[in-house]
Amino acid sequence: MTKKVVSIAAGEAHTLALTGDGSVFSWGRGTFGRLGTGKETDELSPVRVSFRGGSGGRGEPKFVGVAAGAYHMADDGSVWSWGYNIYGQLGHGEENSSVPKIIEQFKELGAPNSLSRDQNANRQTTPLKVSSIKAGGMMSLAIDNLGALWIWGNSPQPSSTEEEIFSLVSSSSPLPVWDFHGHTVVKVACGNEHVVAAVSAGENFSGTDLVCYAWGNNNHGQLGLGDKEGRARPQAISTFGEDSPWAIYEISCGAFHTAILTHKKSYDQEIESRCWTFGLGENGQLGHGTAMSTSLPEPVDGLPMETILISLDCGLFHTSVLSASGEVWSWGMEKGLGLCPDASLAGDNAGDALFPIRHRCSETPGGLFPVPVQLACGAAHTVLVAGDGEKLWAWGRGRSGVLGRGQTADSFVPVPLMWPSLEAGLKRNYESKASFHRSGSSSSETSAMEELSVLREKLTLMERYATVLHVSIFRKSLDQRNLPKSLYDSEVFDIKRELENVMEAADTDELARLKMFYEGMLSAVKDRLMKRRIQEVVKEYIRSLSLGRQP
Repeated sequence: MTKKVVSIAAGEAHTLALTGDGSVFSWGRGTFGRLGTGKETDELSPVRVSFRGGSGGRGEPKFVGVAAGAYHMADDGSVWSWGYNIYGQLGHGEENSSVPKIIEQFKELGAPNSLSRDQNANRQTTPLKVSSIKAGGMMSLAIDNLGALWIWGNSPQPSSTEEEIFSLVSSSSPLPVWDFHGHTVVKVACGNEHVVAAVSAGENFSGTDLVCYAWGNNNHGQLGLGDKEGRARPQAISTFGEDSPWAIYEISCGAFHTAILTHKKSYDQEIESRCWTFGLGENGQLGHGTAMSTSLPEPVDGLPMETILISLDCGLFHTSVLSASGEVWSWGMEKGLGLCPDASLAGDNAGDALFPIRHRCSETPGGLFPVPVQLACGAAHTVLVAGDGEKLWAWGRGRSGVLGRGQTADSFVPVPLMWPSLEAGLKRNYESKASFHRSGSSSSETSAMEELSVLREKLTLMERYATVLHVSIFRKSLDQRNLPKSLYDSEVFDIKRELENVMEAADTDELARLKMFYEGMLSAVKDRLMKRRIQEVVKEYIRSLSLGRQP
């Protein structure tokens, strides 16, 4: 059973991790049953969540996504949830649940993209399949396999008396967002009382045609619409409209602020990745260098322009981003840690971070985290998955064991988690060393171990290089599952044939990106060559003058 982490989600004081075999692990604060262990006790290190007995005799389900809100979580396979349920955010019943329960309502609902309002009301439907989930505050969201959006819990809905005024409505049954009927919802995120979604301009998503919509509470400008008026229904954010030069690929919401990752829809030589923030800024969570709030999206200028950002998440009052090369930055409350001022740093080190602060890995030269995967922010803690899913780091508030280190102390720098695969590796290493010492070591064995260590370092470097190169060309993370089969079946890799296969399977947008990438490199070579020739001519001219000769 693999323990590679493929996805993580952080709640108010707990964390979820999803592994490659479809298992779910949880740790941190256990009140209200938010860990899904059947108890309300804290867990100081990761424990596996059991789904036995809750699947109608079908055996343990395998999950493909996790999400965590303030006091509840939902997992996708079908959809399961557990924890705090005062507003119906679990999608079943009225009571809290300390064990996972399937959301039965999805079996009785049909996708609004394929049904009329009347058909949905009459329940003439087929079971709904969910492909993505999100949670935040006291609400939950799901995107089904047809690209329709559903929402439940304490969520913004049009007022019953005045449709232009929003109100928070509690519902334990998933409600369709009809405004996106005929379009495909690709990404969604939510804060305490607001929702932001990336939706296809046409019926289907074709790569870069996403339009960003926002609705709900807007008292700090967190909708990015240029004012502080709430919205009952989704309204397009003009900065990321259909005609925008920026293409959205990641969205996250804090309590009262929003962050978005984009890249240029067209480029000549380099990909330009950019982070935008808006909303409440009084703790520096916008990263703009001030504690001012803003109601329009503004770029975070403190990040290197050449950096390719692959993951983004917001805590309540802090924000963090991760680059393809393994760099991590945070900003906001208490040096970007999200900690409350009375429980964290002191002296000159105290205070909110108005600009991004980089976190470094103490285990590698240059402080880069090897083969980065994803990061997630809780209310006052941050968790990072790297090492191609085999290593986890955490920092921030340690209360209730939320850092997964087997203790409750805060940490101001990234520290490794007691992840199951790490513990097993340490045990094997210990047993190996014990056997090694019992049998006696030889110089050849020592040399072999040193060589193995060097090879591992080289492998990590090559994996990082491959990831950055893949993101640069295809604008998506390298996924081992999508590698050519010939790499595994043969010692010879036919690059020409594989490139032809890639071009044959690529859609129009992907081919256009490949063309631009190649042309960008070609023009760069021409420019460099011209500069080199000019430099040589100038050098020769100066050398001739110094010798008293006319060039």
